Amino acid sequence: MNILKDSFGRKFPYIRLSISDVCNFKCGYCLPDGYKINKSDNRSFLKIEEIGRLAKALSELGVSKIRLTGGEPTVRKDFFEIIKIIKENSGIKKTVMTTNGYRLDKIAKDIKDSGLDGINISIDSLDANTFKKITGHDRLGEILRGIKELQKLNFKNIKINAVLLKGVNDTEKDFNKWAEFLKHNEIDFRYIELMQTGDNIDYFNNFHVSAKKFNDYLNNNNWIIQTFGKDAGPSKNYLNPKFKGKFGVIAPYSRDFCKTCNRLRITAKGDLRLCLFGNTGINIRHLMQTDNQIEELKDLILKQLNFKKESHYLEIGETGLTKNLSTTGG
Repeated sequence: MNILKDSFGRKFPYIRLSISDVCNFKCGYCLPDGYKINKSDNRSFLKIEEIGRLAKALSELGVSKIRLTGGEPTVRKDFFEIIKIIKENSGIKKTVMTTNGYRLDKIAKDIKDSGLDGINISIDSLDANTFKKITGHDRLGEILRGIKELQKLNFKNIKINAVLLKGVNDTEKDFNKWAEFLKHNEIDFRYIELMQTGDNIDYFNNFHVSAKKFNDYLNNNNWIIQTFGKDAGPSKNYLNPKFKGKFGVIAPYSRDFCKTCNRLRITAKGDLRLCLFGNTGINIRHLMQTDNQIEELKDLILKQLNFKKESHYLEIGETGLTKNLSTTGG
């Protein structure tokens, strides 16, 4: 079997598949003015049949894990059918999702029943006012209720992500709040260092703070670094025997961040992106139209890997094709 491997020897068992650009939150670091339709691109989002064929092709290329992202993936009416088609027909072993947690308290049971293998929820602060300021929504309570609901249903793989923002959620008090939360909850919480995109330069300059600030907190509070799994994401995880949950840090500006890259991205309109911040990407949707195109689709994806670069070059200010994170699934 041909497997996805690039010219630097990196393998790609993990795909991030955006199923919608639409997001109903207005997070300052991503869509501060809310979602706007891109009038220059009138292509529709991938259809469920196309997603089914794509997932099958990817599993035949050695992909074991697909993360459904957005925008916000649950805005699609057929969201649970998409999970079903991937889980039943494709051979992909793990299907997980990233969500802003909108209506999580209402759909927790559907998530459990769908057989989804994991969920990442974006919660930038445990302070309701700060949460509202960042997202434009006063929904922290319902998201936390949704997490409780999932836990009651014995849903195991729950992760929470927050973007680290200078002067907003980066104080020792913020870190201690999360530590208290992790003391009692078997959940992984990760801070993500703010990344510069094509249209957030001013925001980045105002709010970027190095992940080192949080790393120092972890080192000073007896958290111990843990090793990676093969389809793990880019987080460096930390354990503490006194806590049920784990802390993690995603630091894209750290040295060697790209050396362990193990994932590719596919946008909601069928563009293959070799890197969140790369300049290379082609549309592969035309080969998702019929079952007998699957071999051709696999060939095209394999060939594209020759163009994957060694690094994203973010540290020198290159942001590639990424205007904002909702277009490529963050």
